[in-house]
Amino acid sequence: MDTYIRQTTDWLISVLNNTGANEALAKWLGEFSMLLILILVSYLGYVVTWRLIRAILIPVMQRSKNQFDDLLIRHKFFRKLSYLVPALMLYYFTDDTISIPVLITIIRKILEFFFVLISIMIFNSILSTINDYYERYEFAKDHPIRGVIQVLQIIAYLLGLMIVVSLLANRNLSSLVLSLGAVSAILLLIFKDPILGFVGGLQLIFNKMLSIGDWISMPKFGADGVVLEINLTTVKVQNWDKTIVTIPTYNLITDSFQNWRGMEESGGRRIKRSINIDMDSVRFCDDEMLEKYRKITVLKSYLEQKKKELDEYNKKYVTDPSSVINGRRQTNLGVFRAYLKAYLKNRDDIRQDMTFLVRHLQPSDKGLPIEIYVFTKTTDWVKYEDIQADIFDHILSVIPEFDLQVYQSPSNKGISSLASQLTAK
Repeated sequence: MDTYIRQTTDWLISVLNNTGANEALAKWLGEFSMLLILILVSYLGYVVTWRLIRAILIPVMQRSKNQFDDLLIRHKFFRKLSYLVPALMLYYFTDDTISIPVLITIIRKILEFFFVLISIMIFNSILSTINDYYERYEFAKDHPIRGVIQVLQIIAYLLGLMIVVSLLANRNLSSLVLSLGAVSAILLLIFKDPILGFVGGLQLIFNKMLSIGDWISMPKFGADGVVLEINLTTVKVQNWDKTIVTIPTYNLITDSFQNWRGMEESGGRRIKRSINIDMDSVRFCDDEMLEKYRKITVLKSYLEQKKKELDEYNKKYVTDPSSVINGRRQTNLGVFRAYLKAYLKNRDDIRQDMTFLVRHLQPSDKGLPIEIYVFTKTTDWVKYEDIQADIFDHILSVIPEFDLQVYQSPSNKGISSLASQLTAK
């Protein structure tokens, strides 16, 4: 092939000389003509190579059960590999085709830059394939390697840049690396965020602080949702409203964030909500009230046991029953708390093996808060909210049955009713 191209070059030069053109100009035009022919032949070599790969190699890989080769195809590994064919053809046939040293040197330099660029593209394609293949496994959520892959890609780009600079400066790569010591401080300043992000990402992964798929909350950055990606410099979070928030990786180490993974792994989600009771409605139970409460099925055994306990106490200390403040007596609020415990224990969607409390909180000018502190058997958000709503719908409905009132700031209706009463008087 090189003999044929050489003969064609000599023929073009002779044709240009016979037409009376300058010999030097004729030689340059002949060299450029041969260069164009060589470029065309190299391009045809690329086309043939790519078509053969697409017609033979890729279909075979797509039919195989191995998923790694499918990912190589997705990241265009073979397409980028085929770019080497025209570059190699140009590189090895240039000496046989071109006779002008300056032109050969220029072509060789351009091809060397092209080799560096293609090598980086192929290397990045392999790294992306490895990352995607690794993420197919379940343990990749707890130990993502995307940050490491990005560091290797940055190193590849830096190494490629250094090779290009060494080619332009005609210096050995090792001597160029040694000379970079003077500008290392500048490089550290430029790549401060990637370095901090890489260190932060390693701490997050090795300390198992964060995994892909975790639900995290970080109000400082407006994040409340599921972790989608852990990259070199940022962590991508999709909020529940479907917006995307990016958090600098290092800030997850230096600042505080809430990870809900423990709740999801425990299999129970906490209900922690209170209802304010009007303290003016709290009073001792009389016989009529107790008789009414005994008709509530879940309270029957409690009331009998409590009555026995109180009778024994009052008998032991010989209390005077003529005053309600003597001895121990049941209150409508105490009975109501007992009812709440019994009601919640009878629900199939509440866990009995986790913290289970119905308690008083600190009284205030807003009334006496009665707090429900229990865990549901599901961690699904929608089901959890339905359970919580059902519980408090029921509680609000039964409070009047215990002669209690919910504390509520006066509404327009309440103020109007009070005004009407004052006017009537």
